[in-house]
Amino acid sequence: MGSRQRDGEGMRIHLRTLGCRLNQSEIETMAREFRRQGHEIVDDPALADQIIVNTCAVTEDASRASRRLVRGLNRANDDAAITVTGCYAQIAPDQIAVIPGVARVIDNGAKDRLVTAITGKEIEPFDLEPISRDTPTHLARTRAFVKVQDGCDNACTFCVTTLARGAGRSRALADVVAEIRMLTAMGYQEAVLTGVHLGSYGQDRGERDGLITLVRAILSETDIPRLRLSSLEPWDLTPEFFTLWRDPRLCPHLHLPLQSGCDATLKRMLRKTTQAQFRALIDAARTAIPDPCITTDVIAGFPGETDEEFAISEAFVRAMDFAGLHVFRYSKRPGTAAARMRGHIAEDVKQTRSARLIALGAELERRYAERYIGATRPVVWEHISGAAQEGFVNVGYTDNYIRVSALHPRVLTGLMVPAQITGYDAAKGIASVLPLIEMDMEWT
Repeated sequence: MGSRQRDGEGMRIHLRTLGCRLNQSEIETMAREFRRQGHEIVDDPALADQIIVNTCAVTEDASRASRRLVRGLNRANDDAAITVTGCYAQIAPDQIAVIPGVARVIDNGAKDRLVTAITGKEIEPFDLEPISRDTPTHLARTRAFVKVQDGCDNACTFCVTTLARGAGRSRALADVVAEIRMLTAMGYQEAVLTGVHLGSYGQDRGERDGLITLVRAILSETDIPRLRLSSLEPWDLTPEFFTLWRDPRLCPHLHLPLQSGCDATLKRMLRKTTQAQFRALIDAARTAIPDPCITTDVIAGFPGETDEEFAISEAFVRAMDFAGLHVFRYSKRPGTAAARMRGHIAEDVKQTRSARLIALGAELERRYAERYIGATRPVVWEHISGAAQEGFVNVGYTDNYIRVSALHPRVLTGLMVPAQITGYDAAKGIASVLPLIEMDMEWT
């Protein structure tokens, strides 16, 4: 077991996160900062002196999962000091503080200084050598999530994020570029830009096209092999935005949250889009980018959603021919406008609607992936899911975000290697691929 008394030099740190890519970006940054100070990141919580949990509160299920995770980590190691941060820690700190093992609750406003709060040391400017020493092989260097923005100024009636994350604020462009240069030097093949409201990057500084400027700077001033954007609200984008994809390093993948395909429901949600506006945006994206992977979010059972409204939404989602869906059952969040609305939907109805959307999402995902059978795409290989006599089961993602797997004699993790898609396995939900890699390749 770890020791609650072991502070300062040489601590063992276990990091866990729930929720969005922004949370993933934050936890990866913390890992780099701890390593920079000479501490060890451990996969097994039983070995840790300190445990950090970055929580989520986007739904009530996420809040329960956050509590369950903290309790489970305490059972795994009741000597470790647990620090809890993130959105659930922000909106319900008292509920977190009483869980056994919790030593600190750090809100989102203080999250950037979490490492200093635990170690007592200020974060020093980046020094590549300690990280290179800590991770001597390329095997862990796949995709890096880079937080460029936090907070949100929208007022979507269902969303607790504004309460949990505060007003929108953007990182300095030069800092983002410097971080991506660092990640490139470390061997990362892909950077994913993340934010609570990524499309608003720079708007807090009065920059109308801040995200366009940022992406152009990254592509022109760094050598990162692949750049991907995370979720983008549709009303932040203009046709000019899609000209960025003239650079082939920008992945042809867009996640554009819709939430509902019915105008009446969108109005109650205070979403700043309509069917017509969203359709025009999708058309513009597909005109500028050859067959992009466009995915979306959809909420089932928002207050007041009638059977007719759901049918309209479902039909619109099908017509947009997305490459995949993230489906959520509406969850009442304290402090949001939707929680006070009339017409809340019964749980069994929400479950039925959610199941229909999930099935539709699987159909759309298959349809998109099968268009690429026989095609060759660059793949960043991310991990090993198993092994057989013939080799290792490598798993990764194409540039257009098709999840693929391949049986190969070697571990490909951390490499970007072209692959030919040879089929689609519905049971596994992944494509099978044949890597185009020479058996006698030299490892670097």
